[in-house]
Amino acid sequence: MDDAIVIGSGPNGLVAAVTLAQAGWRVRVLEAQPRPGGALYSLETTLPGFIHDVGAAFFPFAHFSPAFRQLRLDEVGLQWRAGVYESAHPGPDGVCPSIARDVDLAAKSFGTDGDAWRWLANWQADMGPRLAEALLAPLPDIRPALKLGFRNLSRFALAGPRSAAGYARVLFRTEAARRVIPGLSLHVDLGPDDFAGAPLGLVLALLAAGSGFQVPVGGARSITHAILTRLEQAGGILQLNTRVKEIVVRKNRGVAVRTENGDEVPARRAILADVGAPALYLRMLPDSHVSGWVRQSIRSFRYGWGTFKMDWALASPVPWRAPEARQAAVVHAGDSIDDLVSFTIEARAGRLPTNPYLVIGQQSLLDATRAPTNGQTLWAYSRVPSFLPDGWDRHKEMFADRIDARIEGLAPGFRSLIRGRAIFAPDDLERMNENLVGGDLGGGSAQLSHLLFWRPVFPYFRYRTPVKSVYLCSASANPGAGVHGACGFNAAQAALHDSTARGLALG
Repeated sequence: MDDAIVIGSGPNGLVAAVTLAQAGWRVRVLEAQPRPGGALYSLETTLPGFIHDVGAAFFPFAHFSPAFRQLRLDEVGLQWRAGVYESAHPGPDGVCPSIARDVDLAAKSFGTDGDAWRWLANWQADMGPRLAEALLAPLPDIRPALKLGFRNLSRFALAGPRSAAGYARVLFRTEAARRVIPGLSLHVDLGPDDFAGAPLGLVLALLAAGSGFQVPVGGARSITHAILTRLEQAGGILQLNTRVKEIVVRKNRGVAVRTENGDEVPARRAILADVGAPALYLRMLPDSHVSGWVRQSIRSFRYGWGTFKMDWALASPVPWRAPEARQAAVVHAGDSIDDLVSFTIEARAGRLPTNPYLVIGQQSLLDATRAPTNGQTLWAYSRVPSFLPDGWDRHKEMFADRIDARIEGLAPGFRSLIRGRAIFAPDDLERMNENLVGGDLGGGSAQLSHLLFWRPVFPYFRYRTPVKSVYLCSASANPGAGVHGACGFNAAQAALHDSTARGLALG
């Protein structure tokens, strides 16, 4: 019998499995799809030889995450590449404030606001890896946060309730610089004027200045394969094409899972679910073991915006007007705070944005293995409504053309370079991975009401559930979205602690 069953082989599920296996547990990972990794994978979606990341494509937490650091993935072949700039923010006028790990280079691109950027970069340098450790620690443990020191905590406290636009207007003087932090906040469902929207954009800016937006050689799937190597070394088992239908509960304890085929797979110590909170609480766990108010709270669990994602096979690099963008790992298309506000209003109203905000990944500029000789890949997404009244099929090509035109405006000649493109509307993403509900890449909204002690529901914010030995280890748990493995690592630590406590009680 296995000690633990992990449902799902996304990054959090795999990190949880390795953590338990390295502690000596017999672990089995059950994955519904014919391949592992969930959205942390890479495929040839456009043309042969052009490798595109399915979901996550750049990894600000990769080097500072305690979960990844303890796996030492570089020792099993994982390699990273970085750009000259981490994040470029070009505007129609050609001005392009850009974040780089080289402080002088970044400050030059910020122009009049160069000193303000130096202040942020020096703040990041003072915190180093302690920032990620504090952000990714399980609640309510405040010890990692206290290690940041009073001054750094005070700065975050002052930024905490601010909107991204409000914080940017205080910090920077130029409109060009002011679009950077709100643009980073829109990686999730946080608009420029949202209460408490500043911290996410600020953290991403700080991480870009520190560890950077590096990309793994060979694609995001290289991270998945490296974690799987660690799992195999620790004796864990990955079982594909096995969809879990429900969790078997006896005496209020999870003892097994039942697959879609009717097979019952027992677990002696724990079951960890790398699935969305609604899927776990409303489908997999028996209603009789989850109180009515918890079920009602989970029914109110809100996912983030939909994602419209595109891949391109190009004949050459994107000819950006701004030279910084030609050397950047990531390019953000957002003309100004007003432009980003308009985008947010349209997306929230259920309309397709007229001037799409874009997060654009230029992975093959950094990693030559992503494309054939004389070719380049491009990856991008925009935030959109999860559902359209008349469905996505009749709108996909039109909106994809709108995105092409958006890039063309910042990089004249772009469209002439396109050899092939692949389009993924929110419903395409959900069909590919059922955890991407409505095309949300983050496992749930990033609004304050869905974070901290309310993620996914109070009081079950520490990975445990109302059923003993059953844990939530997906991005629906704290600390939420991002490829950092912390949700899986922290849930596994909770399972280890509880198993030890039970053993001591029995002893």
